[in-house]
Amino acid sequence: MEPLYSGVINFALGVFAAQGLKFERTGSDNIPRTGGAVIAMNHVGYFDFAYGGYPAHDVGRIVRFMAKKEVFDHPVMGPLMRGMKHIPVDRAAGAGAYQEAVAALQRGELIGVFPETTISRSFELRDFKSGAVRMAQEAGVPVIPMIIWGSQRVWTKDHKKTLLRPKVPVTITTGAPIDIPAGADADAETARLRTLMEGMLHEAQDSYEPLTGDDRKYLPARLGGTAPTPEQAAEIERAEAERKAARKAAG
Repeated sequence: MEPLYSGVINFALGVFAAQGLKFERTGSDNIPRTGGAVIAMNHVGYFDFAYGGYPAHDVGRIVRFMAKKEVFDHPVMGPLMRGMKHIPVDRAAGAGAYQEAVAALQRGELIGVFPETTISRSFELRDFKSGAVRMAQEAGVPVIPMIIWGSQRVWTKDHKKTLLRPKVPVTITTGAPIDIPAGADADAETARLRTLMEGMLHEAQDSYEPLTGDDRKYLPARLGGTAPTPEQAAEIERAEAERKAARKAAG
C-alpha cells in the first residue's frame, strides 16, 4: 500500500465512521487479488469514487480512478489526486487519459471508470460510453461491474449536502468479472454491460430500506420517487450545457 493513498483511505474510513454511514458490501471477492481490471461503476453521488474503492480495500488493493481534469485543478484535491496517481480526463481530448489507463491496466492496476461520465439525476442508468469496455479489451483485462446505491442521500446534484451525520446505508454490489473477447464489437459489449448493471441496480434499489417523505427525492420516478425521469433529466442537462456554452462564449 502506498503511504499517501493508505493515509487518505484511513482518514476517509474515520470520516465515514463519524458520519454514521452503514456500508453493506456484497461481492468484494470478485475483485482480483492480482492483475489489472476495469471497475465500471454507476454514478449517483459525488462521493461514489470514495465509496467505490471500499471493495478493493477489502481485498488489500487500491483503485486508480479516472476523473475530470477540473478536480485536479482544485488547490486541495488536485495534489491529493495526483499523489494517488488517479488519471485526469479532459473531455475535449481524452485520448491521452485513455492510453494512460490502458498502460496502467497492463501493469496490473485496477482502474475505476464511470461509463455514464456524470451523475445521473434520475438515479437510473444513463447511456454508457464505450471507453471502459474498449480499454479492457485493448489491455486484455476483465471488466468488473459495480453498483452503488444510497450515496445520493449524502450528496448529489441539485440537493444539499448531508455531511455531518447522515447515518444512511450505502450498498455496494460487486459483480463477477466480465471478459471482453478481443474481436468483439465494443458497442455491443457496452450494451451488454449496461444491461447487466441495470439489473444489479434494480436489485439494489429493491432491497434497500423504503424511502418515504422528503427522502423520496432520492428515489427514481419509476419506483414512486420524485426524482426527474430520465427524459426530464436529459432536458435539464441539455439546458445546463447551453448555459455553460453561453458563459464560455461570453468570456
